[in-house]
Amino acid sequence: MRVALVTGAGAGSLGEATAAALRSRGFRVLTTTRSCPVAVDTHPLDLASRESVASLAAWVASSSDRLDALVNNAGVHLDLRSRWSEPQLVDGHEVHWRTNYLGTAQLTRLLVPLLLETAGTHGEARVVNVVSKLHERGRNAWLDGRVTPYDSWAAYGTSKLALVHEAAEVERRYGERGLHGYALHPGSVHTHVADRGLETAPVLARLRRLAAPLERRALLTPAQGARTTVFCATSPEAAPGGYHRRSAPAEPSPDARDAEAAARLWDATSAWAGSV
Repeated sequence: MRVALVTGAGAGSLGEATAAALRSRGFRVLTTTRSCPVAVDTHPLDLASRESVASLAAWVASSSDRLDALVNNAGVHLDLRSRWSEPQLVDGHEVHWRTNYLGTAQLTRLLVPLLLETAGTHGEARVVNVVSKLHERGRNAWLDGRVTPYDSWAAYGTSKLALVHEAAEVERRYGERGLHGYALHPGSVHTHVADRGLETAPVLARLRRLAAPLERRALLTPAQGARTTVFCATSPEAAPGGYHRRSAPAEPSPDARDAEAAARLWDATSAWAGSV
C-alpha cells in the first residue's frame, strides 16, 4: 500500500481534505496537526521547532518502511491586516520564513532518505509543496529571510517562493533517482487558515464569522482545493519540478524561474538544517 504524509490536517482544513482524497485512492495517510496527541497515523507538528520536526520524521520512519508522497501543506499566514512594522521573530527568524519555509525544508531533508528508498524500490516518490499565488509577492533578494522594508504579506510570499524553489531543487537533485518535486497553488479555499491572523482583532474575527456563508459561496471548498494537491501527488500528467494551478502545470513568477537562486537557497538551507 502506498503511504503519504500530509502535514497540517486539522479539522476543516485543506490538509484534512487532501488526506481524505488520498485515502480514497488507496493510500495509507499519516497526518499532523499542531496539537494532536500521538496516535495511530497521526502526530503533532510545530514547524517552528527543530525538535518537533525531528520527532515527526523519526515517527514516520518508525511507522512505515516506505513513503510515496510527502505533502508539505502546513503553514501560517499571520498579520492579515498588515499591522506589523517589524518582523515577529521565532527562533531568531521572521515567523513566516521560520515556519513555512525553514521548518518544511528541515522536514523534507530528514525524509529524503526514506523517499529515495521508496523510489528505488517502487519506482517513484514525490515531494509536494502547497504554496500560493502570493509567491509572486516574494523576491529572490529576500531569500535570506529578511524582507526590507518589512511587509508581512511580502514575507509570507517570500516563504512560498522559497518552497517553489525547493520543489524545483528536489527535482534537479533527485529526479533521476525517481524522487520528484512539485509546487502548487490550491486556489482560494474557505478554511480556518485566517483565524490565527485575526486573533488580535476580535471585531474583524466576528465580522468574518458573520460573513462566513457568503465566503463559503465565493471560495472553493477544502475538497475542491485539494484537487490540485492530489493531482501533484498522484497524476502522471503533473510536471516534475514545476508549479501547478487548477490541476495543470502553470507559469510561476519570474523570480521562481531562477535556477541559480534556487540552488543557492538549497545549499544555504541544507547548511542550516544540517545543524539539527
